[in-house]
Amino acid sequence: MISVQRMSKKVNGRAVLENLSFDLAPGCIHGIIGPNGVGKSTLLQLLSGVMKPSSGEISLAGVNMPDYSRKALARRLAVLQQGGLPPAGFTVRQVVEMGRFPYQNWFGDEREDHSSLIDFALDSMGLTELSNRQLDQLSGGERQRVALAKVMVQEPEVILLDEPTTYLDIGYQVQLLDTVRQWQRERGLTVVAVLHDLNLASLYCDQILVLHQGGIAATGSPAEVLNAALIREVYQTEASIVSHPLTGTPQVLLQPKKQETVRLFEKVK
Repeated sequence: MISVQRMSKKVNGRAVLENLSFDLAPGCIHGIIGPNGVGKSTLLQLLSGVMKPSSGEISLAGVNMPDYSRKALARRLAVLQQGGLPPAGFTVRQVVEMGRFPYQNWFGDEREDHSSLIDFALDSMGLTELSNRQLDQLSGGERQRVALAKVMVQEPEVILLDEPTTYLDIGYQVQLLDTVRQWQRERGLTVVAVLHDLNLASLYCDQILVLHQGGIAATGSPAEVLNAALIREVYQTEASIVSHPLTGTPQVLLQPKKQETVRLFEKVK
């Protein structure tokens, strides 16, 4: 679905990503992980067409990104930005309805009524009771759920999620990712998600790409990628890997640096 060939990106003269080549298969959930500052969000913006690579090519369904018009690209690909939506003077329902923009004419009209699709998206994200509330009256987590509902009604083939669980408590993190996975499986969608939480990435992603020092440190299934040696190399910390009791997927248990903790405690005393 998405192919990246020999792609590099410089920001303010600094090489952020260098000579990346990889393919993202259709119908899967792909996770992008790595420590802060390695270019995860930059890579997502490149995949969305918002940024252009300094060199190399990115194609979607065999077509180079620059060859898509804005509306044609929006019919195939949708983006959930980090941090959700900013406060605005629109109701929740009005914001979700904006997801239909790629299919509207100059007058903002469509040939068919999609109100049932709007209702489904609101219900899926637990927003029905908030549908008439102004966006600036919502919490950051609630706005994040509105943003995902807006993406849902866009009916894309590819969804790009930039840290979608930011500002959400653990209950809504699971609800959001459960919704994305169910939606992805029902529609055969391709999902690409930047995630900080390695355990969530392991639970929900079919494939994981690990960024490190401007390049790709590893790619593969969670079982192939998440191991103590890689976490030590990429995150500079020790971890134990255990199997999830229900899914069997690897889960990361962090290990405190005991000796340094003791020394710090002694200094405090």
